Amino acid sequence: MPVRSLNSRVLRWPNADVVIGAARNWATALGRARKDVIRIGYIGSYARGDWGVGSDLDLVIVTDEANAPFHERALQFDALHLPVPVEMLVYTASEWELLMSKTGRYSTMLKNEARWLYKRAGR
Repeated sequence: MPVRSLNSRVLRWPNADVVIGAARNWATALGRARKDVIRIGYIGSYARGDWGVGSDLDLVIVTDEANAPFHERALQFDALHLPVPVEMLVYTASEWELLMSKTGRYSTMLKNEARWLYKRAGR
């Protein structure tokens, strides 16, 4: 997490290379540990390159299936050790395919911005 120097009011925020590197390591470990994970990526300010102090990391996880409502799925994934706060969206493969088949603003943004950290072999 970001840290404040003991004798300074300046908040030091990790740079994008640190954040994305940590996310890549986390995603790779998660993908190896959970066979239901198809892919993990990020969108938002880190994907666009316009991140700054206070930016969170917006993660997208695609799984084979889910047994929890959409708004509760992120609770199944522990990202607390990543260097910045995380916002997580977890889709099933069928939900993701449906979303990618649409032409709306949100699906277009996902198609253009998503940077993939982990993809299961064969997918």
